[in-house]
Amino acid sequence: MPYSDLRDYIDALERRGLLHVVDERVCKDTELVPLVRLQFRGLPEAERKAFWFRNVTDARGRDYPGSVVLGSLGSSREIYGAALGVDADGIGAHWAKVEGNHLPPVEVPADAAPVKETVIEAPGLGAGVDLFPHLISTPGFDPAPFITAGVWATRDPETGSYNLGIYRGMIKAPDRVGCATDVSTQHLAIQWEKARRLGRHLEVAVFIGGPPTLLFAAASKVPYGVDEYGIAGALNGAPIETVRAETVDVRVPAAAEIVIEGRIRTDFLEPEAPFGEASGYLGPRKMEKVLEVTAITHRKAPVYQGIISEFPPSESTVIRKAAFDAVYLNHLRGACNIPSVTKVACHEMASCNMMFVIQLDRPELGQPWQALRAAAAFDPSLGKIFVAVDSDVDPDSMDAVLWALSYAMQPHRDTEVIRGKVPRLDPSITPAPDERQFAYPDGAGASSILINACREHPYLPVSLPRRDFMERALERWRALSLPELDLRAPWHGYPLDGWTAENEEEADLAVTGRYFETGEKLAGRRRERGDG
Repeated sequence: MPYSDLRDYIDALERRGLLHVVDERVCKDTELVPLVRLQFRGLPEAERKAFWFRNVTDARGRDYPGSVVLGSLGSSREIYGAALGVDADGIGAHWAKVEGNHLPPVEVPADAAPVKETVIEAPGLGAGVDLFPHLISTPGFDPAPFITAGVWATRDPETGSYNLGIYRGMIKAPDRVGCATDVSTQHLAIQWEKARRLGRHLEVAVFIGGPPTLLFAAASKVPYGVDEYGIAGALNGAPIETVRAETVDVRVPAAAEIVIEGRIRTDFLEPEAPFGEASGYLGPRKMEKVLEVTAITHRKAPVYQGIISEFPPSESTVIRKAAFDAVYLNHLRGACNIPSVTKVACHEMASCNMMFVIQLDRPELGQPWQALRAAAAFDPSLGKIFVAVDSDVDPDSMDAVLWALSYAMQPHRDTEVIRGKVPRLDPSITPAPDERQFAYPDGAGASSILINACREHPYLPVSLPRRDFMERALERWRALSLPELDLRAPWHGYPLDGWTAENEEEADLAVTGRYFETGEKLAGRRRERGDG
């Protein structure tokens, strides 16, 4: 750390024992993704690894001079941490250090850029984008290979500010790639609309490969206009080296493996998809944007990078969770001035888009609702369920969250529904005839539910043995050579604010055999039973 390119990072994964190297012949259309997908359905996260396929073919029997790496970004938190140069427990702190400390990119000449080893320009593209082993992610259902780990670099047509975003690209022809922006609030969609109003097409360069933090920055939810190149540099620990593209006014990583340049047309849309989505269902065919390719540059024998997405958990949910947990925490504590917020957790089975749990430590009156409303307002397309919990409830544990939902709130009193949210890959929304997927503001669109599950009146202790008794039991357990334990919080009881000194005294009497004293005291407090 820092990493100079994707190849440097692959070497690090191999040294750390986090990489499967596959030299057997594998078809990228029918075999490759299903093989890697199996680990997300059958292995615990800690055992999942990246895969490097070095002998790739396709359904037509073509061989590719390069290789394919899949699962290298987020098969596990350990792999994600390796990309940042930290262990899994250090991911949040590493993201926190980036805030306000971005490292702007530096520009290098073309002759110093590995991605310029081969340059092909229209009209002589030949096989064009079909030169590379783009993957079929959901064989049997997807209508084409798609670019899944491509970062689309664009510039605001008015201000020139950069946006890096990960958008899927449907391979349609040697010189044509679909571009799917799920909602109109995504930053590339905003830039596209600006270009359309100005009567221009939107210039773009799609790059594959490079230092891994580029994809982490592109996947994060940062305010519009923030340069993700600077975030990527800060995460990487060194500025990203960039070089000018050949045919568009866009900078690309000098050490990228592949760059596809062109323009996204603003004068027409074209049918795109179906494609497996993070919701766990295929998304429907819809009218989407189209990239017309003007040039391709690439390294010799490029390493093609893909992402396992679609049904959760997936590589993309691990990537989103690491970013979203950190970004939302900073938003609520910093921008919204809620110091009692201690942690935010999104959940992979909710695709890290639909459910956010906010942990607060002894919040002041009103702060849980402040946090819930601020989180719901952060992005119009993110969040269907927002839950506020106390500091003793682990927001990452659905068991703990269900405990809080069951006994720390009342639905009629502690919930609020916000209407007018933008739907995101949500098949529970019936598409409107105009294909906008929802009708706003007539109330027929998407919504969010806010749930305040913080305890806001006195509670008695958590009903587990007190810590000192459980610690002694733990010592006895080990002395008896019983199976190794994986204790889940809470693993001992603790008092809450409804616990009195008298309650504590009575509990001590009980464990010292003096409980008759309590019985005698209570007998002295008898009351005559009335007729009512």
